[in-house]
Amino acid sequence: MPMHEDEVRATPELVERLVAEQCPQWAHLPVAALPDELEGTDNVLFRLGDELVVRMPKIEWAQHQATSDSRWLPLLAPHLPAAVPVPVHLGRPSDGYPWAWSVVPWVEGATPPRLGADDVPLARDLAAFALRLRDVDATGGPAKPPGSRGTPLRHVDDAARAALERLRVHDDGIDLAAAERAWDLCVSAPDWDGAPVWLHGDLQPGNLVVDGGRLVAVIDWGALGVGDPAPDVAAALLTFTGQARDVYREAVRPDHATWLRACGWALAPSLTGIDYYRHTFPRMAEHGRRMVRAVVAELT
Repeated sequence: MPMHEDEVRATPELVERLVAEQCPQWAHLPVAALPDELEGTDNVLFRLGDELVVRMPKIEWAQHQATSDSRWLPLLAPHLPAAVPVPVHLGRPSDGYPWAWSVVPWVEGATPPRLGADDVPLARDLAAFALRLRDVDATGGPAKPPGSRGTPLRHVDDAARAALERLRVHDDGIDLAAAERAWDLCVSAPDWDGAPVWLHGDLQPGNLVVDGGRLVAVIDWGALGVGDPAPDVAAALLTFTGQARDVYREAVRPDHATWLRACGWALAPSLTGIDYYRHTFPRMAEHGRRMVRAVVAELT
């Protein structure tokens, strides 16, 4: 079942043709779709030989990711303590496929538990990554548009409240009154008043690669931009449980307002995502439920 109603889903045969047309040096390499459990919300992924991955956007909102990665990740990669997927080829739209796509290096490893982990070493590694990213000169970086992560929460207030209303007809095991009070606290927090900083925007388990117990890569930079660092602070909730959550939060040093906005960036996408992915991506919906409960426990 597709995750989105209007998906454009690439096939191995399409990828083989595009590779042969646009990067024939790899035309001899076998193409194989990655297992469904490794697929995220924005791209369909294919192994290209043993050392490469082809990323094919499957939804219109992801159509600019390949171009963004090609433009910005080469500038960021030298400053960061873990690998990032710098494209080795930027593909063009073609007959049968409407958007830019990319080829990136394959990174050996695995993702951490998708519903959160009490992994203190990983929390320290990811905090060091987020802080190093924040310290890279953001002059000229891509500003986040209103409503995207890294902008004021008020831009998503209507969407979050509409999601709360939709959830009232379901039994998701969530105290919706408490969730609404938590959202009120988050959206009332003062806006970020510092200089814009680089942020990944989606430091959740599916976008991390670990090997030998250490963070070796951070992938899927579709929310990349410069703005408020709060969405990357939200990794404390999105990725960690127990002591690891506390370690991450302490390491990234948010002030109270930034922590409230971070809770907001864990809460708002979760509220909207529960219903959106309820039937098409149950794991994402369950992650959303857990995030709502976590923010409620944190703030109410």
